Amino acid sequence: MSYPPYVIDQMISAKSIAARIETLAREIHDHFEDTDKLVVVGLLRGSFVFIADLVRELDLPVEVDFLEASSYGDGMESSREVRILKDLRGEIGGRDVLVVEDIVDTGFTLSHVVRLLESRSPKKMATIALLDKPSRREVDIKATWTGFEIPDEFVVGYGIDYAQRNRNLPFIGKVRFTS
Repeated sequence: MSYPPYVIDQMISAKSIAARIETLAREIHDHFEDTDKLVVVGLLRGSFVFIADLVRELDLPVEVDFLEASSYGDGMESSREVRILKDLRGEIGGRDVLVVEDIVDTGFTLSHVVRLLESRSPKKMATIALLDKPSRREVDIKATWTGFEIPDEFVVGYGIDYAQRNRNLPFIGKVRFTS
């Protein structure tokens, strides 16, 4: 498949992301300071870089698990039907859980995942999103912590892709199509 040519304009620098993660890690530590182990649940695939940096900053005992959910299929717009493509390996009943999302856009995916995980009776659960696009919200949900609020722009980098490309960029960039 051929994709239209584009350039990427930096929106959020790697340095800004690192500084924000340090602050968020302190807030998460304070929220979960009495935990015996925090289960950090990453929503694949876009959150993997964020999770790696976040857990290294957490001064808590952590376990990392992943869940893959999709509401986009092959398109660029949400289908509003969330499918679980990969479930957790471990149990979260009676445990402290932090759900990590790359972007909260319409809110359908995070809302579905939160309901699913709450049905498994965690002791305490909170959510964190690297990016939030509140102008796109269709479901009433807000992450417990947000890294950055952004306008309705198509973004890549820091784990977030366009057609499986650009995940390796160390910053968040806005995609600008050139033709």
